[in-house]
Amino acid sequence: MKQADLDRILTVMLSAHPRISDLNFTVGRPCQVAADGKLHPVVMDLATDYLVPFQTEQLALTLINDDRRLLADLFRHGSCDLSYVLPNGPRFRVNIFSQRGNYGIVMRKLESKIPSIEDLGLPDCFKTMAKEKNGIIFFTGATGTGKTTSLAAILNEINNREQLHVITLEDPIEFVHPHKKATFNQRELGKDVDAFASGLRAALRQAPHVILVGEIRDRETVDVALNAAETGHLVFSTLHTVSAGNTINRILGMYTTEEEQQIRSRLADSLRWVVGQRLLPKITGGRIAIFEIMQTNIRVKDSIINGESEGKTFYDIIENGQAYNMQTFDQHIVRLFEQGLIDEDTSLTYASNRASARRGIDMIKSRRGEKTSDIDGLSIDVDWDNKPKDLFESGR
Repeated sequence: MKQADLDRILTVMLSAHPRISDLNFTVGRPCQVAADGKLHPVVMDLATDYLVPFQTEQLALTLINDDRRLLADLFRHGSCDLSYVLPNGPRFRVNIFSQRGNYGIVMRKLESKIPSIEDLGLPDCFKTMAKEKNGIIFFTGATGTGKTTSLAAILNEINNREQLHVITLEDPIEFVHPHKKATFNQRELGKDVDAFASGLRAALRQAPHVILVGEIRDRETVDVALNAAETGHLVFSTLHTVSAGNTINRILGMYTTEEEQQIRSRLADSLRWVVGQRLLPKITGGRIAIFEIMQTNIRVKDSIINGESEGKTFYDIIENGQAYNMQTFDQHIVRLFEQGLIDEDTSLTYASNRASARRGIDMIKSRRGEKTSDIDGLSIDVDWDNKPKDLFESGR
């Protein structure tokens, strides 16, 4: 397949829907685009109504473009990551993978404009994160929930305000930051550096003030990231975890029992924020981001060092930490429900603690005068005291 043919296919797919996030090529299915969290088929001028193994293989080889490293990754590990740019069009983060002997491809569309905190409507505490001078900040959540976009907005805030040296280690580079007040050096895994850990170790010799590590994947990367945070650098990174508590436990789980207390102490001293992120469908269409935000304080540090206990879980601390700019997913969900942006079913489906979310929603519905229960027909028996006792003793 020629590159011009690939570009034509991608251009047709991008015109199929106004809010496309991904392009999906899977054997046995038509070309598909993901928009608002759902897959939609795209009618293409192809020989068949669905993709066959030869077609996805040709697409994959055209994207790889004879890159030996990518071919080696694909054959050895079953997948490879790369970036692709349409002429005068958007950039893509591409993952090519083997599945049941065939190749599949997912292409994430990347925004060309660097977002701002205001543009995205992010919480005000994100500006506080941009002002941190050292320590480590984790963004967590599933793939495709917008972690990279939120981090790009924070780096953009730093770029507009501070004369600092920022080094990013990414796989691949998604947002290309121009030099404003800050100086940016962005390194891509595979092209500029062989692994996050080695790139992070080298970054410590490159006089950075701020370091972005695309993802924490192993213990070695955690070690170097904590070392960077401990030596006066501000480190941002991501983890594929579902909550702040799960993030702490995931990091602790990378170490042996003998090392646990030391890593607890290091993490308690270095951690500044943990931000969890999810995308929810809005009533009016499209999706909206919700956040769980934990900032370290004395209670958080105590729970990191000594472990969670009854009434001292990370969820409890976040739920009661609004004075410290903290919020749980459920508290954010309840606010969005009150604003009429999401419906009740969505609220409960995406809640971390459904009982907590249900209580908040019921309070809002009660204030509105709406029903909070499906139980009907209950009434007070005003003649209870006048009924004969033998009626109850007989079981009637």
